[in-house]
Amino acid sequence: MKLNMKSVVWLLLLICNTIALSSSEATMHTNNWAVLVCTSRFWFNYRHMANTLSLYRTVKRLGIPDERIILMLADDMACNARNKYSAQVFNNENHKLNLYGDNVEVDYRGYEVTVENFLRVLTGRHETAVPRSKRLLSDEGSHILLYMTGHGGDEFLKFQDSEELQSHDLADAVKQMKEKRRFKELLVMVDTCQAYTLFSQLQSPGVLAIGSSKKGENSYSHHLDSDVGVSVVDRFTFYTLAFFERLNMYDNASLISLFGSYDPQKLLSTAHYRTDLYERRLEEVPVTDFFGSVMETIHTDSPYRAISISKSSNVKIKMSSKKSVQDDERRKLIDSNAQHQADNTNTQAQEGCPFTRFCNTLRNKMEKFEGLDSIVNYGLVAMLPILAVSTWLS
Repeated sequence: MKLNMKSVVWLLLLICNTIALSSSEATMHTNNWAVLVCTSRFWFNYRHMANTLSLYRTVKRLGIPDERIILMLADDMACNARNKYSAQVFNNENHKLNLYGDNVEVDYRGYEVTVENFLRVLTGRHETAVPRSKRLLSDEGSHILLYMTGHGGDEFLKFQDSEELQSHDLADAVKQMKEKRRFKELLVMVDTCQAYTLFSQLQSPGVLAIGSSKKGENSYSHHLDSDVGVSVVDRFTFYTLAFFERLNMYDNASLISLFGSYDPQKLLSTAHYRTDLYERRLEEVPVTDFFGSVMETIHTDSPYRAISISKSSNVKIKMSSKKSVQDDERRKLIDSNAQHQADNTNTQAQEGCPFTRFCNTLRNKMEKFEGLDSIVNYGLVAMLPILAVSTWLS
C-alpha cells in the first residue's frame, strides 16, 4: 500500500511539473528589455563607458525604447575635466559619432552603480522609494539582454574598483529571476578579462551567455585616440558594433551569425558562449529577439500595388449604395423620432390618471409573455419521455 501511495505521489509531481513546463513553453515572447552596465570608474577606463553607450545606441536604433532600458554608468567621462571634448563621448578616433547626445537617459550613475543595486535591479527587490524608471519591470514573456563591461578575472567582475560581483552572485540572481518569472529568455554578454568564467555557476533554463574571453585570456582595447589620450573602445564590443551597423530592425540575422563573426585573430582572445541552458537552436533565433523591438511583420511575395480603375469604380458604386442606405436609415430615424415625440405627448397626457398608469403597466407585462402558450406546450412535450421512463422503471 505504501508503494502504491509513493507511486501516486510521484505521478502527481510528474504531472504538475509537465504542466508547469508546458505553460512556460507556451508563454509568448511579448517584450524586450536591456540592462547595460559599465562598472569602471576613472579616466583611463574611458573605453568601458564608450562600450556601454555604444550598445545603448544600438539597441535604441533597433527598436528598444528608453523605458525598457536600464543604463548604469559608474563614472561620467563626458564631464570629466580631462575630456578635451566636453559633454561628448566617442568610440572612434574619427569623432563622427557623439555617443553622449541629447537622448541619453542614465538610470544609475556614479556611486549608485554598486553590486547591491545591480542585484536589486535583476531580482526586483527595491525599496519603495525607488521610481519605476529605475526598475526592471519585465515579466514571463520578456527577453532580456544583460551587457556588462569593466575589469574582471576568474569568476568575478569589479565594480567601482572597490567591490566584486562573483559568479555565484550572478547565478543566484538569475535563479531568483527565473523563479519569479521575470524573463522568458536571457542573454548575458560580458566584455572583460576571463569573461566566460563568470557563467560557470549558471543553472537556470532559458539562459544564453557569451564572453569576450576564455579562462586565462585577457580582453584588449581596439585603438587609442591621441586627442582623447586613452583607448576609446574594446575589441569585442567594437566588432559587435561592426556587425550591427550593417543591420536594421527588419533584418533576420541569427545569433549564430553574430557569434560566428568574432575572429580570435582580431579579438586577440576567444569569444566563447554557453548554450547548454538554452533550448532553441541559435540558427533559428534572430538577433532582434534580444537587441531589437518585438513587432509582428507580414511577409508578402510582391509589393503592394495601387487599386485598379475597375476596383476603384466598384468601390465608388459600393460607397454610393452605402450612402443611399444611410439616407434611408436617416429618414426612418426622423420618422421614428417624430412618432416617439407623439407617443411622449400622449403619455404625458395620460400620466395624470392612476387607472391609466395601472392599465399601461399591466399591458406591458402581458406583452413580455406573448410566447407563454408555446413555452407551456414545449414543456408538456418534454415531460412525456420523462413520464414514460419513470413508468417503465416502476
